[in-house]
Amino acid sequence: MTTGRFVDGLLRLGHQIQLIRPRQRGDDEPTQQENLRETLSRGVPIPRYNHLKMGLPARSALLAQWAEDRPDVVQIVTEGPLGWSALSAARRLRLPVVSEFHTNFDAYSTHYGLGWLKRPVTAYLRRFHNRSDLTLVPTRALQQALLGAGYRAVEVVARGVDTSLFNPARRSDALRGSWGAGDDDLVITYVGRLAPEKNVDLVLQAYAAIRREIANARLLLVGDGPARAQIDSRKTDGVIFAGMRAGEDLACHYASADLFLFASETETFGNVTAEALASGLPVVAFDYAAAAELVRHGENGLLAAPANRTEFVAQAVAAANPQTHARLRTAAATSVAHLDWAMVVARLVERFEAAISRHRLPGHVQGRILVAPD
Repeated sequence: MTTGRFVDGLLRLGHQIQLIRPRQRGDDEPTQQENLRETLSRGVPIPRYNHLKMGLPARSALLAQWAEDRPDVVQIVTEGPLGWSALSAARRLRLPVVSEFHTNFDAYSTHYGLGWLKRPVTAYLRRFHNRSDLTLVPTRALQQALLGAGYRAVEVVARGVDTSLFNPARRSDALRGSWGAGDDDLVITYVGRLAPEKNVDLVLQAYAAIRREIANARLLLVGDGPARAQIDSRKTDGVIFAGMRAGEDLACHYASADLFLFASETETFGNVTAEALASGLPVVAFDYAAAAELVRHGENGLLAAPANRTEFVAQAVAAANPQTHARLRTAAATSVAHLDWAMVVARLVERFEAAISRHRLPGHVQGRILVAPD
């Protein structure tokens, strides 16, 4: 989603973009439009996320493509095999490289019984990003964490939220009715992957505690993933599986709920936090990543100390209290009204220009930007 917003914003500013990504389906076709040329590479399914593919190495193809059509700067969105190929090819051709730290892959390893991989993955990520001219992160806290871990040249480019899409006006009584919820019922929601690293079990624990206080509460789970079957097997009363949602449909699901619980401790940002607030939902989350930047404790949501599961449950129960909930909800949408994507994209362009100016290579065509996600 973030990469899509960046691409749209760069195109509006008149930049030329080569977008290189793995083919996701057999019928997947590259987008071709003015100033955007998309190239599809080979991919393989991501373990436990077979509906998504990550890019395979493509160094030779990238060297040939960029030697013929040289970009001003290479932006690498993820650190997988395709991203490593892009980094290697760009360094060979002496191109400026801006990388993005989007996902805590090192933290994920502990949630899949692969804790022994955490140290080598951490070393790989540091080496990867330190080979780029600049690493972009979405929060000041992550910037300081990476600098303290030996990363160099780390700068912040925040995330925006589309308040014309995500807003309280999309609330639907008909949709709430399909969940069996009336005006006076409390609908708690979680939006994201149903996976161990997202701490969905803690969301369920908090929901159970709320149900002991508010019997007509319901839990709406928007998303899918490897943990769905286990959650479904519990047959917990009042749990609604909405599956994957997008666009206006997703925005309606947000706005038609009442309270957003986000227990993940592996985020680099967490766009869902901003989307929930923009939709008018108070947020309960751990005090880090997007929540630390956007949630004002006691004003538009409640925060728990990182890793304090007991406090998270207590804050969720407090936020569900009708008087507290009404007060927090009043400030939710207005608290993120300033997060305009155009300003975020302008900041991104500034970082590109800074990387380009360091190289000052002759012969490049002004305005050509490449984004190479896995």
